[in-house]
Amino acid sequence: MARDSQAALVALNRFGFGARGGASGDLINAASDPRGFVKAELNRPSGVLLEAPGMQSTPQLGQAAFAYQEQVKQAREAAAKAGTPAEAPPQTPSDSKSDNKLRRNLSLNMVTTEIAGQMAEAKPADNAMKPESMQPSASAPPAAKPAPQPLNVIQKTFRAEALARLQRATLVECGFTERLVVFWSNHFCISASKGELARMWAGAFEREAIRPHVLGRFADMLKAVEQHPAMLFFLDNQQSLGPDSRAGQNRKRGLNENLAREIMELHTLGVGGGYTQEDVTSLARIITGWSFAGRQGQLGTPGSFVFNANAHQPGPQLLLGKTYAATGLAQGETALADIARHPSTANFIATKFVRHFVADDPPQALVARLREVFVKTDGELKALATALVDSNEAWQAPLTKMRSPYDFLVASGRLLARVPEDPGSYLNNLNLLGQPLWSPAGPNGFPDTNAAWAAPEGIKLRLDIAAQMGARLGNNIDPLDLLEFAAADAASIETRRTIERAESRQQALALLLMSPEMQRR
Repeated sequence: MARDSQAALVALNRFGFGARGGASGDLINAASDPRGFVKAELNRPSGVLLEAPGMQSTPQLGQAAFAYQEQVKQAREAAAKAGTPAEAPPQTPSDSKSDNKLRRNLSLNMVTTEIAGQMAEAKPADNAMKPESMQPSASAPPAAKPAPQPLNVIQKTFRAEALARLQRATLVECGFTERLVVFWSNHFCISASKGELARMWAGAFEREAIRPHVLGRFADMLKAVEQHPAMLFFLDNQQSLGPDSRAGQNRKRGLNENLAREIMELHTLGVGGGYTQEDVTSLARIITGWSFAGRQGQLGTPGSFVFNANAHQPGPQLLLGKTYAATGLAQGETALADIARHPSTANFIATKFVRHFVADDPPQALVARLREVFVKTDGELKALATALVDSNEAWQAPLTKMRSPYDFLVASGRLLARVPEDPGSYLNNLNLLGQPLWSPAGPNGFPDTNAAWAAPEGIKLRLDIAAQMGARLGNNIDPLDLLEFAAADAASIETRRTIERAESRQQALALLLMSPEMQRR
């Protein structure tokens, strides 16, 4: 049983988000057939899609964002005419260094986790969360009420999308396909901190461009990603004009190479993948005109992908040694399809895939096999995932990868059998731990190595959060029972003894959440 429990631990932690508590029986189910348990999710492709009541398409969300921005503008103008101060709309979270520093200095009682927060029987009144100095004084004269602002539909949408993602990750049986979604979403990342449209579209981008292709072809995902308005906005391709195009000549503006560079450096070929600066410039010319319709809808439905022929650089283009004829939109789509099949792309994706799931220093034999699968199947991502699960290396390598903050919070929620009902505290803690949802600091996404997440400051913050959960939940939970759900006899003797010797249940629960069985994957 010990060997099966160890394989079950690998199945759940390396490939998924860890075992669920309660009556799920995840560890027992995984122990009976570890590889089959993981691969079962690959045979349910519809389970990757995420649909929930009220979720809207990118064009619908774009129109809502444009309408909100117009309402805010009108409210401010009306307030200015009336001489009444306009109430500032709610601020969206910032990723600036000063804000991160402020978050990190918050006292623990102001930073609650979603997992622990859901245990409260009732929400306190708004004033109950404010320091005494912030409470309204009975003797203070009433302040002039600012003019009301429209409901911030952008932040409301972001939170709804976040909640749907968190609930899916918490409830799913193994979590392998959800882990694949997270991997590819980070590979083809945008940042919600780019602006209101990016924040509005962050969840829809993942739902529309990533999820439908996680078990499909890489080339199809690549096309969906690069033509999605969220990516075009994030990397400013709507501002890129062919120098010789009608729009370029009229506006005296030229290329923006952001998207072209990241396609080659981060999305496909990788650094050292055989391309030159001339290739980047050529690809930038090829994808001029790839944009999205604005609020006026002159080129199409506001918020939808459009090809603006007036902004497209005319003529054939030489890219990676091949000439692409002047075929408009098809010129770029053909170029992307060829780049998706490039040998450097196969190597880059295989290496990154193995690094994420197995080890910071990926076993080269496994990388070579996955590279071959990628080439032979024309980039079939289900075949790539299956080959990973079928490999011996993925089961024999020790669980040394540090869980990311997102993985840690989701794994904790699963083990505690808490389904989030509000995303607020999850989002706060992701900010605190340095992994704000859908908001990496750059287009290369969040790091995927132990060095990024095992720093002393990060571990201290995790310990603070684990201690909070222990304080809130420890009285009602037996941590040794939870250890059986999480690892059974695959748990180390050291972990079991540490929990047994804890001074209280609260401390024992915190120690369990900080154990290698919960922190490593």
